[in-house]
Amino acid sequence: MKILSFKSGHDGTVAGVDSADDSLLFSYEAEKNSFPRYTPVTPDTFIDAGLWFKDLPDVLALSGWSRNGIDHVTTSGAGYFGIGAGSETVGKRTFFGKTVDYYTSTHERAHIWCSYALSPFVQGEPCYVLLWEGVLGDFYEIDRDLNIHHRGRVMTSPGTRFAFLYALADPDFPISGGELRPADPGRLMAACAFGEGGPAEEEEQVLIGQILSIDTTTDPLRKSSFVNSPYFNIGTDSQRLKNLATKLSDAIFKHFQDFAETHLQKGYPLIIAGGCGLNGNWNAKWEKSGLFREVFVPPTTGDSGCAIGTAVDAMRHFTGRAKLNWSVYSGQSFCDDKADLEGLTATELNLKHVAQALYDGKIIGWTRGNCEIGPRALGNRSILAAPFNAETRARLNRIKGRAENSPVAPSCLEEDAHLHFDLEGSSPYMLSFHQVIDPSLAAVTHVDGSARVQTVRRNQNAFFYDLLAEFKATSGAGVLCNTSLNFKNSGFINSTSDLAHYAQQVGLDGFVAGNTFYEIGKI
Repeated sequence: MKILSFKSGHDGTVAGVDSADDSLLFSYEAEKNSFPRYTPVTPDTFIDAGLWFKDLPDVLALSGWSRNGIDHVTTSGAGYFGIGAGSETVGKRTFFGKTVDYYTSTHERAHIWCSYALSPFVQGEPCYVLLWEGVLGDFYEIDRDLNIHHRGRVMTSPGTRFAFLYALADPDFPISGGELRPADPGRLMAACAFGEGGPAEEEEQVLIGQILSIDTTTDPLRKSSFVNSPYFNIGTDSQRLKNLATKLSDAIFKHFQDFAETHLQKGYPLIIAGGCGLNGNWNAKWEKSGLFREVFVPPTTGDSGCAIGTAVDAMRHFTGRAKLNWSVYSGQSFCDDKADLEGLTATELNLKHVAQALYDGKIIGWTRGNCEIGPRALGNRSILAAPFNAETRARLNRIKGRAENSPVAPSCLEEDAHLHFDLEGSSPYMLSFHQVIDPSLAAVTHVDGSARVQTVRRNQNAFFYDLLAEFKATSGAGVLCNTSLNFKNSGFINSTSDLAHYAQQVGLDGFVAGNTFYEIGKI
């Protein structure tokens, strides 16, 4: 049984699952291939997905979605909310002349089943799920028979409450503005690293209390309601904002931790779903909390995983199975097309040559195989650089069009991670912060001493692992700066022609595409 699944709305995605071997065939995110970030499903995405199928799929699945705002009018499938009766629809549809099974379930369920399917825990092992995002902030339990039990709503809209602070402080966000910008949670998360923790001062307590007490189901957060706040339009680079961001982050996390300590006492592993799972600080706190035997965050914890989740929900309905064999490199394949080679010197790819260029201070685009699924560059659509010089971080941020003090993440040989970071074990999806213990890694050490680490094993990504190993042989450290390869406000670059244009536009020193190393300005 082959299942073709769609997620509409922002972060549009098309995914394919084959129940014959419980495999994820692909997950194509519409923003990839240099489309604008958060793009809905496009004809390009649909056509790319169709190339996987020699025949039409057996099941057509659709993730639920709703209009933004407090009314949440259903715009796709089974809507946004629900895990019980009425949260799924089963029927038949005629799809390009073939009668297929049709399945749709809610956005809430899509998040839960995506994270469950990708987790390392075997089917039948009970686990807890935390779903926190822009709307939902709930805990669940999945039992051995795949029943979902709601264990409690901790807070509505935790992601929105967190991001709202950035909009409140930003003079560029209009007072009449409604929907928050998708990039604001990440911006505020970066600001937290510059903040001073400790007990909140009186005016901080007042604003945190206001942000956390509003009933967002009936009264969405509006900037116009906070014009008298001392933080209104204070500026996003204000130290007072950074301090408050740290304390608001801690306050939100404490609400969820307190609930878990009281109500989730069976010691099951915890699976995290929803966009708040991209907050590496919160993920690290869950890992260190000691409340759960293990914590798993999938690379597609945000909405880009919902097409996978609904496909799995359909597979569960028709087959009784809800686990997938999958790879994080299940996105679109790279298009090694013709490029304008003027100003470029092309040589056959040699990893020692690339490692030496990186050690010499070159900044290099790196493309291999299929795109990563989810928003993190994990060694297939990356910009790479040596990790030793703080000026390298500043240059990378200029290339990316970001503030020069923005954090840059490291990728590291997994067996060496303990030499450089307070990390034992693996962190393959770059979703958790760890303290840097190697003082030589200035380019990847954030102001608070942390880094969002990706660990790499050879059976995870052989070519990227081999590059890290060559860089270690050259430099003494199997660590590289790794940031995403994309035009500003667009998804990953996915063709040689786009990459050649990008490299010369932003000032890369070279790039790898296919089996060729292109160097810029070399005579």
